[in-house]
Amino acid sequence: MAKSANEGIKDASNYLRGTILDGLANSATGSLSKDDQQLTKFHGTYQQDDRDIRQERRKKKLEPAFSFMIRVRMAGGVATTKQWLEMDRIAGEHANGALKLTTRQTFQFHGVIKNNLKKTIAEINYALLDTLAACGDVNRNVMCNPNPHQSKVHPEVIELSRNLSDHLSPRTLSYHEIWLDDPTGEKIKITRGPHLVGEKADDDEPIYGKHYLPRKFKIVIAVPPSNDVDIFAHDLGFIAILDKNEKIVGYNVTVGGGMGMTHGNEETFPRLADVLGFCTPEDCLAVAESVLRVQRDNGNREVRANARLKYTIETMGLDGFRDEVEKLLGKKLEKPRDFKFDSNGDRYGWIEDQSGNWHFTLFVENGRVYDTEEYQLRTGIREIAKVHKGDMRVTANQNLIISSIAPKDKKTITDLLEKYKMVDAHERSALRLNSMACVALPTCGLALAESQRYLPSLITQLDEVIEDAGLRHDAITIRMTGCPNGCARPYIAEIGLVGRGPGKYNLYLGGGFCGDRLSTHYAPNVKDSEIVEILRPIIKDYAKNRKDGERFGDFVIRNGYVKATMHGRDFNKDFVAPELTV
Repeated sequence: MAKSANEGIKDASNYLRGTILDGLANSATGSLSKDDQQLTKFHGTYQQDDRDIRQERRKKKLEPAFSFMIRVRMAGGVATTKQWLEMDRIAGEHANGALKLTTRQTFQFHGVIKNNLKKTIAEINYALLDTLAACGDVNRNVMCNPNPHQSKVHPEVIELSRNLSDHLSPRTLSYHEIWLDDPTGEKIKITRGPHLVGEKADDDEPIYGKHYLPRKFKIVIAVPPSNDVDIFAHDLGFIAILDKNEKIVGYNVTVGGGMGMTHGNEETFPRLADVLGFCTPEDCLAVAESVLRVQRDNGNREVRANARLKYTIETMGLDGFRDEVEKLLGKKLEKPRDFKFDSNGDRYGWIEDQSGNWHFTLFVENGRVYDTEEYQLRTGIREIAKVHKGDMRVTANQNLIISSIAPKDKKTITDLLEKYKMVDAHERSALRLNSMACVALPTCGLALAESQRYLPSLITQLDEVIEDAGLRHDAITIRMTGCPNGCARPYIAEIGLVGRGPGKYNLYLGGGFCGDRLSTHYAPNVKDSEIVEILRPIIKDYAKNRKDGERFGDFVIRNGYVKATMHGRDFNKDFVAPELTV
């Protein structure tokens, strides 16, 4: 079978250069060539257009309103206050005025026009962040647990996330050549990580080779009992194992998770990761590289829809995959250690850590940091960043932790939180606090339905049902995506909504509250006007008949609304649409 078109693009790209520089210089259009649109993903940017006005522009015989999404790579989600201020400035000067906190624990900009693309990426690098490998067929942003109530181990896991990110970064000089030349032609010297130091980078790509990976690759680090990073939804994970003194003794290694699928293609499915084994902290980089290399050499380069690591493991089997990893590693992985997760959400409001410092976790609905007349969120965070002496942590749930506040500085931060109406941002229903949505329309070219713009209003409607049922403070995870790629990880939510078309969604129920069980397809092609009435009797039944401490996802399985789905191979099987009265 012939290799996919993307493999040919990578092969001819001269290590991701393509004709990107020529395309940036072409002022006749706001777009890049199709091949270069694939290559710029490796550099951290996607070409998009405003789909709200696409038809109008077409009638006027104008090209689409092209712009670019830029994603920052920020391992572990931790930024300095100076970096936050720079990202805020860039959002105002070059993007659409909003700073997006993503489900991958980093920043994202939308609405950057081609004429500002190079300048914007360069300015991100001036802030000692970068965009290389934030997208594309490479290891992307490495996520880790940021929660302050587990602050004792955070320095170790953030260091591991950064080391993994740097070690698995592409080494090509193309990033420097395209984005970081100054007007005199001299290389800009930025010394954060070996991938950004020109004299240490080269085009040899010792880990990736010239064809890189068959598909994207995602790594996360979890610290039990919190599974805030949704470790089972990712290609590679490290579960920290702590001794009785709360010291990390090693990590359980997970492989083969992934959310993406294709509607109507039963050969594609979301999959939970398997536990591969246990490794010591000093072996983590070698284990990660070995897993990546096995995927590089065995992943499907013919059918791109089946190119993720989860399908490689389905083909090789977990034992066969482990054998290949251990051959490269030169040693056996140990047997997994016991662990337990109890949630995958964030703890909101004020939290005091073991050192006596304070942290404030701010609810940011769907990760959108922007100002309205009623709620000056972006301005408020900016004013806090100007005086805050600690750091800013983006969470995997699209929220923000204003972290490491000394006791003497708590009042200053509190006063600003109150001034900008942020101090009680988390005084919402538990359903809203456990919600998440992808960007979707109008910019994402893959979106089939609304998500980020629609979920808040849907939850407002559902909150009436929740309040009536007495469930305001009972957490239920609800997630929505505009397409089946699953960027907001809906397939492990207790309630998942996945776009099928304008105003239509597939409804999934029964995911694990801790992110440890897949949801099950409950109703296809549900109109947005029908969602509340379908969920109303189920929510009321849950409120009336649940057992003590029983989670919503567990309840709908016990009461026969759906069957439990643990393995991706079963995700598309035996689905019989229930008879629904709306």
